Amino acid sequence: MEVLKENSIEEIAKKESKIKEKLKNIGPGALIAAGFIGPGTITTCTKSGASSGYTLLWAMLFSTVATIIFQEMAARLGIVTQKGLGENIREKISNKALKAIAVGIVIVAIFIGNVAYETGNLVGGSMGLSTLIPQVPNTIWAPLLGLAAFSLLWSGNYKKIEKILIGLVLVMSVTFFTTAIVSKPDFGAIIKGMFIPKAGANDWLTIVGLIGTTVVPYNLFLHASSVSERWTSKEDLKHARIDTVISIGLGGLISMAVIISASASFHGSGTVIDSGAVMAQQLEPLLGSWAKWFFGIGLFAAGFTSAITAPLSAAFATTGALGYKKDMKSMKFKIVWMIVLGVGMVLSALGMSSSPTELILVAQAANAIILPIIAIFLIYVLNHKDLGEYKNKLWNNVLGLFILCVTLAISYRSLLSFAETVKGLFI
Repeated sequence: MEVLKENSIEEIAKKESKIKEKLKNIGPGALIAAGFIGPGTITTCTKSGASSGYTLLWAMLFSTVATIIFQEMAARLGIVTQKGLGENIREKISNKALKAIAVGIVIVAIFIGNVAYETGNLVGGSMGLSTLIPQVPNTIWAPLLGLAAFSLLWSGNYKKIEKILIGLVLVMSVTFFTTAIVSKPDFGAIIKGMFIPKAGANDWLTIVGLIGTTVVPYNLFLHASSVSERWTSKEDLKHARIDTVISIGLGGLISMAVIISASASFHGSGTVIDSGAVMAQQLEPLLGSWAKWFFGIGLFAAGFTSAITAPLSAAFATTGALGYKKDMKSMKFKIVWMIVLGVGMVLSALGMSSSPTELILVAQAANAIILPIIAIFLIYVLNHKDLGEYKNKLWNNVLGLFILCVTLAISYRSLLSFAETVKGLFI
């Protein structure tokens, strides 16, 4: 009996040790998950639950799986080559003319995508502050947040503040998850919504938004660069894969929790989701009168954190594609993030005067439309002979191309709706 007890204790100790080892390797994947759980995710998922109930959960499940597949490719590329996606695109296209075209396409796509994302970040952060201090107009908050982000990025003293804000975002995420359970949802309808694709005529822009807020193109560049700094050995690939699956999987579950809580609170009520104060109501079953304050602080934190990381990611991607040295202090690096931040400030100020929640949805949709361009380059470099045994297997390519085709089909369905919405926001 004593021998059996000792063996069982040893087995438990080994399992605990393995779990601790896995948790220690959670890193770059968590950064990616924190990156896509921003104001765009909260707003888009809230609008999805309010307008369509549980029926679009399949789109979020698809987006989460797609993100895991593409981010695994990016992580594998970063660890094996010890270089970012931008550098790999530049190096693995040998023809000079094709290389120039590819680099140009990547830079334009990343610029447009990050400007759209930055616009949504500033609008989301502004909505959070407007929820807390409604006396100040929305159009005032966006430029102020942009200037605050500029000063922190220029000085480089943003890392401690960023950690605090990410902590607030994580707390808000856990609260949404708890609220989804407390709201007593229809679990049968949830299962049906997750595994039976269904979409109404007015759902396509929301579906594209759900994809764009989860499978974020610039995160592919960010992940490849961050894993190369965290891990230097090819044997560490298993750790990177565990990190990717756990972190992004949890991020997807949190996004689904927002859809579920929004559905329980708003679906069928006729409520128009047009402000942070309205979105905060979905947390009232758990937080009561504190919901407005908690949601406002969380939304501000999510927006401001992403408002710092999005311009930086654009700068890393662009300098990598152009073959410049990755030096955050260089003027070339600073010029890229200043342009992204500046254009984002202008667009957010223009859009805030009409419909901030609609502007955020459009920003996420823009990313989904751009995603196929970056995904094509990612799949291309992952099939290069230089990667040897670590290049894409057949199943990697099949899954990647399937996701690519589905995203293209959905984006095509919503492109006209996207154009009309953009026109309505700024004209």
